[in-house]
Amino acid sequence: MTQPFGRNTPSPLAKDDFENIASAAIDAGQSLPQMLMEACQRRGKQPAFTNMGRTLSYADIDRLSADLAAYLRGELGLKPGERVAVMLPNLLQFPIAVLGILRADLISVLVNPLYTARELRHQLKDSGASALIVIENFGAVAAEALEGTGVKHVITTRVGDLLSCPKSTVVNFTLKYVKKLIPEFSIPGAVRWSEALSHGANQPRVTAQAAATEVAQLQYTGGTTGVSKGAALSHVALMANVAACEQWLGRALDPSKEIGLICLPLYHIAAFTNMMYAWTHGLHGVLITNPRDIPGLVASFRQYQPSIFSGVNTLYDALLNSPEFAALDFSSLKLCIQGGTALRRATAERWKQVTGREVVEMYGLSETSAGITVNRWDAPNPVGSIGLPLPDVDISLRDEQGEVVPIGEPGELCVRGPQVTSGYWQRPEETRDAFFEGGWFRTGDIAKRGEGGYLFLLDRRKDMILVSGFNVFPNEIEDVVAMHPGVLEAAAVGIPDDKTGEAVKLVVVRKDPALTEEALRAHCRDMLTGYKQPKRIEFRDSLPKTPVGKILRRELR
Repeated sequence: MTQPFGRNTPSPLAKDDFENIASAAIDAGQSLPQMLMEACQRRGKQPAFTNMGRTLSYADIDRLSADLAAYLRGELGLKPGERVAVMLPNLLQFPIAVLGILRADLISVLVNPLYTARELRHQLKDSGASALIVIENFGAVAAEALEGTGVKHVITTRVGDLLSCPKSTVVNFTLKYVKKLIPEFSIPGAVRWSEALSHGANQPRVTAQAAATEVAQLQYTGGTTGVSKGAALSHVALMANVAACEQWLGRALDPSKEIGLICLPLYHIAAFTNMMYAWTHGLHGVLITNPRDIPGLVASFRQYQPSIFSGVNTLYDALLNSPEFAALDFSSLKLCIQGGTALRRATAERWKQVTGREVVEMYGLSETSAGITVNRWDAPNPVGSIGLPLPDVDISLRDEQGEVVPIGEPGELCVRGPQVTSGYWQRPEETRDAFFEGGWFRTGDIAKRGEGGYLFLLDRRKDMILVSGFNVFPNEIEDVVAMHPGVLEAAAVGIPDDKTGEAVKLVVVRKDPALTEEALRAHCRDMLTGYKQPKRIEFRDSLPKTPVGKILRRELR
């Protein structure tokens, strides 16, 4: 039984008037850095990215990324295919680092800058990263994590490094000596960002040679075993997602005249893809370093009057709860996108009431280079739908044996297309388990198809917990909690949360009767990044289990 949409049948989302920059680049056999470099050369002095009041042009991005590429290959001697980890928030350094790595034929490994040393060490070891670019605010975490990894080179940067003087000096001084947000650390041999670029400027230029089918990026996601896995994304996979968005949007936007606020962290695949689309089409991207600073975000809305905004439920709600936000002029706002968690109807209705704009929901995963389904921006959509397959994406709903389910019946949402990962980095068994025959990637989400082919999520096959759009896998939480000497057994489950969609609930059987909730929370704070920490902790005498001893998480929910 075939599906109604996909590469073999026209997608109702495809437009005839789309600007096919990415599509043409794929057809020409270009790699991702070649496509981005062409965009830089085509746009020249046009503003590319702005952060904290400083704007870099496309020509600036081209020049600085060329310097970084020359440093990585010429000064450090890194070889094509080696991995470089990037541990940065949304700063001007981020797009420069990514393009510099790509044009040096290296593989970027995007790291959550809020990771603990334990989490960072795993990702560095698993990826086999040879180098790390890290913001000094988290230098102490990096220093602790480096032991036992293959990292030979570290480049450190500060928040203000690419800002104009004297603001650069003021910002760096204030963060270190006034707000004391940069703990002391020591990484022998570490090189400052400015020094790396300066040295690279004197090195021979590097030409990107990687084939479009080669791996460009490792996008780490949680695993059901509690071990974070790197989804290998090729140049073509990342470009294909941009191409699909081109067809979905058509000429609804004139990107060379548009401004987009990029609030979600760029290490997250959704924000990364937003940046790639903006970059390719000449859109002016405003990088928001701290979206939790709602007054600051409101001020950015007021100053830049964006036409494009994307976020998760929690960010939409935070803005709606700000009286200053409702007083803004939204006449320039054209497109609002939400993903990561199911869009709450109340949030969508309030946003429409305040801004006059619909929120368009998109669905995707790290393993699919972000979006694979999306709702229409140009027509009404069924309430609760995750939309229709993007152009050039095949969707199939299947049972546990891999057989296609009848239309109208629920099944695991499986996807096939150019943007799908080739597999998990150096994990052949887990790669094999992630696919059905024929190249169908298993998302782990249960969905059904409704009228008009619209898809609706029903449940998850896995026990994953989705906190503000971020995957949290119970086994990782349980493994960390089990390290505490006062814990006999532990189980983590997801519970509904008004702000984050889901939150982590931890159920613990004590080994030490004196173990307190606060002691356990302190342990979790040391070992887990913020969104993985339990919101609720419950102590019990025992955990519900199957006859063979498997914890019944569904009963704990």
